[in-house]
Amino acid sequence: MTRPITAGWDGSKESLAALAWAAREAVRRDTPLRVVHAWRFEPLDQAGLGDRDAQEEWVRGVVTESVRAVVERHTGLEVSVDVLEGETVDTLVTAASASAALVLGSRGHGGLVGFLLGSVGRQVIAETSRPVVLVRAGDRAQGEVAGHEIVVGQHGEPEDSADVLRFAFETAASRGAAVRAVRAWTLPPLYAYNQATLKLLDEAGGLEPLEERALAAALRPWRERFPDVPVVEHVEMGSAGQVLLSVSGRAQLLVVGRRARRTALGARVGSVAHGVLHHADCPVAVVPHV
Repeated sequence: MTRPITAGWDGSKESLAALAWAAREAVRRDTPLRVVHAWRFEPLDQAGLGDRDAQEEWVRGVVTESVRAVVERHTGLEVSVDVLEGETVDTLVTAASASAALVLGSRGHGGLVGFLLGSVGRQVIAETSRPVVLVRAGDRAQGEVAGHEIVVGQHGEPEDSADVLRFAFETAASRGAAVRAVRAWTLPPLYAYNQATLKLLDEAGGLEPLEERALAAALRPWRERFPDVPVVEHVEMGSAGQVLLSVSGRAQLLVVGRRARRTALGARVGSVAHGVLHHADCPVAVVPHV
């Protein structure tokens, strides 16, 4: 079964931007678009809206009309609208589980750059096992400027970032864009050095060549799977969040990973994802991985 691109809708201009982004992405990937609105029945005094069924029907009409105005330009796009009764976070997490990606709107930070990651977005990103894309109203990357890149962060062993790289390459392939794969590195603490480590560094010719080889190894299977996607390998010393932000000025989309595991304090967004979500000036995709 083909997984749809799902957009969360709440009537805000940010959710309309997310819906527009999701519609274009669904067209590129030739997948259905699903629009989800989390609804809770609230008794109202207005004539005809005090009944649960009547209120649900009214809400569905409002959502459907809003969706129609956004997607009518995409001829042939398969669209479904679901008004689901329940808590917002639970509803979106459940919807995401059956989706290729969940797209949400987010308010801009200070009217300039970055995101105000509200409690709903933060909880959904932390709880879902599927990619979540954050889009702002008026985002400068809304038009996905031709020639701009899909920037993706890679770290650890090849298997650690396989899901993140897959999402980046699939997105780039659907847009005819290049992938800029970024691997940031820092000096290890002194106690991390031992005879085996020093031998490995000596054979590699230093830390940066070692990191370059690690990035090349992680990219190899995705280069083979997507031979038509141009790839730029970017290895730089520094914190992962800062390096990713420094090269995202021409990004159509910035893709980062987060570990899909729970700690004693519950699920977390992750420090790198948290950092870029608050400071990137383009849409950001957060992809969970093991």
